[in-house]
Amino acid sequence: MIIVIDFGSQFNQLIARRVRENGVYCQVEPSGISVEKIKAMNPVGIILSGGPSSIYEENSPTIDTSIFELGIPVLGICYGMHFMVHALGGTIRRADKREYGFAQLTVKEERPLFTDMGNSFQCWMSHGDSAEELPPDFVVTASTENTKIAAIANHTKRFYGLQLHPEVEHSVNGSLMIHHFLFDVCACEKNWNMKSFSDGAIAQIKSAVGNKKVIMGLSGGVDSSVAATLIHKAIGKNLHCIFVDNGLLRENEKENLEKSLTAKLDLNIKFVDAREKFLTALKGVTDPETKRKIIGKHFIDVFDTEAKKIDGAEFLGQGTLYPDIIESKSAFGGPTSIIKSHHNVGGLPEKMNLKLIEPLQLLFKDEVRKLGLTLGINEELIWRQPFPGPGLAIRIMGEITEERLNILRKADTVLLEEIRAAGYYKKLWQSFAVLLPIKSVGVMGDKRTFANCIAIRAVTSNDAMTADWAKLPHDLLGKISNRIINEVDKINRVVFDITSKPPGTIEWE
Repeated sequence: MIIVIDFGSQFNQLIARRVRENGVYCQVEPSGISVEKIKAMNPVGIILSGGPSSIYEENSPTIDTSIFELGIPVLGICYGMHFMVHALGGTIRRADKREYGFAQLTVKEERPLFTDMGNSFQCWMSHGDSAEELPPDFVVTASTENTKIAAIANHTKRFYGLQLHPEVEHSVNGSLMIHHFLFDVCACEKNWNMKSFSDGAIAQIKSAVGNKKVIMGLSGGVDSSVAATLIHKAIGKNLHCIFVDNGLLRENEKENLEKSLTAKLDLNIKFVDAREKFLTALKGVTDPETKRKIIGKHFIDVFDTEAKKIDGAEFLGQGTLYPDIIESKSAFGGPTSIIKSHHNVGGLPEKMNLKLIEPLQLLFKDEVRKLGLTLGINEELIWRQPFPGPGLAIRIMGEITEERLNILRKADTVLLEEIRAAGYYKKLWQSFAVLLPIKSVGVMGDKRTFANCIAIRAVTSNDAMTADWAKLPHDLLGKISNRIINEVDKINRVVFDITSKPPGTIEWE
C-alpha cells in the first residue's frame, strides 16, 4: 500500500489514481493522521500532496514529522516538497517569479525518478513558493528556467521532492516518475485490480447490509448502474432501484433507459414521475449552487417517500465517485477546497431516514468502467458518457423553464447524433450542449432575429480531474452548428468552448 497525505491539493485523488493504475493499492489520508495509524497500515511508501497554502502561513497543513523516521520512502509534490524541505531543516521562500502552467524541466540527475526520460521535457507547474536552501544530504536533481530547485533527492533515506505536478496529464513523463517511485524506490508489487476490488466490495456490502434492504437511485448512467449491479450481487432482491424522472432528462431518456435497464439488468426497478415537483422548486432559481442543493434535497425527499413504502429499507445506495467527493469536500476530512457541490454529496439533509452506502467512492470513472466489465455489464452502457445528476439544470445558464429545457434537449440530441455518426462518441469523455443566458442578433430568411445561443462542450480526459477541449474537425463543428440552427427553434448562434480543466470545469455550472 501507498498512502497519499492530503495537504489540500485538488489533485490529491488524482495522485491516488496514478498509483492505482500501476496496479498498486493506494489510500488518501488527512494530514492529521497519527504516526501510529500509519504504522498500523504498514505502507511501503508515502506521498505528500500539493496544496494551496504557503508553508509559512498560519494554520498551513502539517503532519507529524516523525514520518521521516519510519524508514520508508517519501515523495513530496509541490507543497509536499516544501513541507519536507522545511521539516528537515531547509528554507522555503516566496519565489521571485511564480510558475503557473507549462515549464521546461532540465534533468540534472537521472536516477531514480527521471530514468529514461531524456535531458529536458515539458512539465506542469503551479506554485508561488520555492525551495531556497536544501536540508543536509539533499541534492538538486532537476530545474526550470524560473526554479533552480525543481526536484530534489536524499538517496540514502529515499526522500524525493518534485516542485512540478507529475499527476496531471500536462506533465510529460509524469506517470513514469510515479512508476519509478513505486517500483524502483518502494519495490511495490502489482496486486490491485478490479476483480480484487469487486470481491472485497461485495463482502463488505454483505457484512454491512445483512438482511436489510437497500433503496438505490438508478439513473441509467455508468456509475449508478455499476453500483447497483455490485450491490445486487451482494444482496440480490433486497436491492430496490428507483428511477426518478426529475424533468431534467435528455430527449427520450426515460423511455430508452427503461428498455435497456429492465431488459439487461435483473434488478427491481420502479419508475417515479417527479417532474412537477422538481420544476416547481426550481422556478425562478438562477444560482448554480442553489440549483444543485434544491435538486439534492428533492432527490432525497423522493427517496424518503419511496423508502417508507418498503419494509426494512435502511440504506440508500449511490454511485458516488472520487471526483464527486474531492470537488465537493475532502472525503477524509482533509483541507481540500470546495469547488462545487454534487447532487449526491451536497445539499443532503443533516438527518436522513436512510444510511448511505457508496461502494464506488474510492474509484475513478475509468476504474468504474473496468469494474462494470468485470461484473458483466454490456459495453454500450459501460461507455455511456457521464451525465450529471442535476441533469440539464446545470447546462441551462439561468432560470429553468419547460421551454428552455425543450430547446436544449433538441440541440443536445442533434449534437450527440453527429458526434456518434462521426465516430467520436467513445473518443470523448463528454460532449454536450449548453444553453446560454444571452440572446444575439442574427439574420434568417432575410429577417432579423434576436435569439438564443448554444455552446458546444466536448472534452477528452481519463478521469475528469483534468481535461482538454476536444480538437473536433471544423467540418463536423460546421455540420453540428448548421443542424442546430436549422432544426432547433429560437437558436441563431452556436459557439464552441475551448477551455481546458484547469482552469475551467467540465460542466458550466
